[in-house]
Amino acid sequence: MPETALQRSSETTQFDAIVVGAGIAGLYQLYRLRELGLRVCALDAAADVGGTWYWNCYPGARVDSQSHVYQYWFSDELLREWDWQERFPAQPETERYLNFVADKFGLRKDIRFNTRIASARWDEDARIWTLNSEAGESFTARYFVSCAGMLSAPLVPPFPGHERFRGTIAHTARWPREGLDLTGKRVGVVGTGATGIQVIQTIAGEVAELKVFQRTPQYAVAMHNEHYDDAKRAELRAHYPEYREQVQHTFAGFAFDFAYEPGEYYRMTPQARREALEKLWQDGSLAFWIGSFPELVVDEAVSEEVSEFVREKIRARIQDPVVAEKLVPYSYGFGTYRVPLEKGYYDVFNRDNVELVDVRETPIEGFTEQGLVVGGREYPLDVVVLATGFDAGTGALSRMDVHGRGGRSLTELWNRDIRSTLGLQVHGFPNLFTVAGPLAPSTAFCNMTTCLQQQVDWVTDCISWLRQNDHQVIEPSAEKEEEWVKHHDEVAAATLMMRTTSWYTGANIEGKPRRLLSYIGGAGNYHKICDQVKDSGYAGFEIA
Repeated sequence: MPETALQRSSETTQFDAIVVGAGIAGLYQLYRLRELGLRVCALDAAADVGGTWYWNCYPGARVDSQSHVYQYWFSDELLREWDWQERFPAQPETERYLNFVADKFGLRKDIRFNTRIASARWDEDARIWTLNSEAGESFTARYFVSCAGMLSAPLVPPFPGHERFRGTIAHTARWPREGLDLTGKRVGVVGTGATGIQVIQTIAGEVAELKVFQRTPQYAVAMHNEHYDDAKRAELRAHYPEYREQVQHTFAGFAFDFAYEPGEYYRMTPQARREALEKLWQDGSLAFWIGSFPELVVDEAVSEEVSEFVREKIRARIQDPVVAEKLVPYSYGFGTYRVPLEKGYYDVFNRDNVELVDVRETPIEGFTEQGLVVGGREYPLDVVVLATGFDAGTGALSRMDVHGRGGRSLTELWNRDIRSTLGLQVHGFPNLFTVAGPLAPSTAFCNMTTCLQQQVDWVTDCISWLRQNDHQVIEPSAEKEEEWVKHHDEVAAATLMMRTTSWYTGANIEGKPRRLLSYIGGAGNYHKICDQVKDSGYAGFEIA
């Protein structure tokens, strides 16, 4: 732990606000609450700042947002001083950026690292939260702000026999900080989502054998990355004020929006549509998904045409037509699953040392001492990489054992019905704020730095308003929460998302209630709704 980090002492456990998490959201929340003059502490299970970019240090980890929008906007000085090296920064650069921010603004002194929260309890009489760590420490605060993240609770599949396996098992979200030498090893990667794709395309050339265990093929868009020189950085920096304004209002929090107006798809000829898609494809970014036709995720005909366009791109990269068909998705439409960016992924399957193992119809049976078994066949392996995702949206808080008013359990609530108000508060849990909580815009449909900063600003403004008006407690009413849930569900039902079996709806967790975990009404629209709530004096919230 850095020497400047908050030292462990019984004298430093009572605060005005506690922030859980020291990633993108947590660092900014800490900064904003300190601006209010609050005594605030951030707690994080990691040994340093970074959040997602601390834990996910697996080979090939990279941002899929352009660097010129994947940054903080609150400091002009910071914008002048930090130089991005690539269009899509790799994990080490992103982690360096967050360390730079923490050092520049002196945030470490108010962060307690290596502190994993085991439980949180609301004291109704004292009107404070008590958070208990796994090490037995207790922390109290009026306000509890969770910045634990939407994708921070790793999902480890319960394959039997893992304790017998003589090799190494590594989950991508808990990759060894010291690294893992895969050179010349027999490696199996389980999972082919965005993370699995990054790992697979990165390690294929260094391992002796690579077995890719795929359940669901992906529509991955070819990434066009770029290393920036000084001239390019200066060009982008000149547009920072413009980008800062743009990202607040676009559908997904990027500096681009849909390239075509609603209905324009049907006014174009098939040839014109194909030319439009090709132009977007050449950009090599998520603009092909959330900067193309607004009908893409609501109209089956549009979805199918775009899906087939991407399928053709995939087939053209694979030499073996049988393998190609296994890598082509048919069970869902393009964009209804998280769209990965790839650089060399499909070409990997033309290598002699790579084998695709389809586990959709014949699931993984379990581990042996030597490897994994599928369909009665043993695949000998030295290393098994689990790129198996997360308990998204609810997982981070559910694993904390949070109890609110009257002792009600947040875990039990969300196990029955995943609910929130704006994704930022939950009825029955006063003064608990959930940045990137379920039913808010987040990883699924938003450039995260845009959405996280907007939500942190809302939380900060809310706490500031409470203090200015001599209030201590805020909680959404049951009616206000139902209003948001109903709106959220109506928007989700109008899309194709609910027809897709994915982590977007919690379908990757057995028994988890089905609900779209991210708001899909648009980041800009969500921003307006949040502003309306604030400007109304938090109408519909119970305040004391």
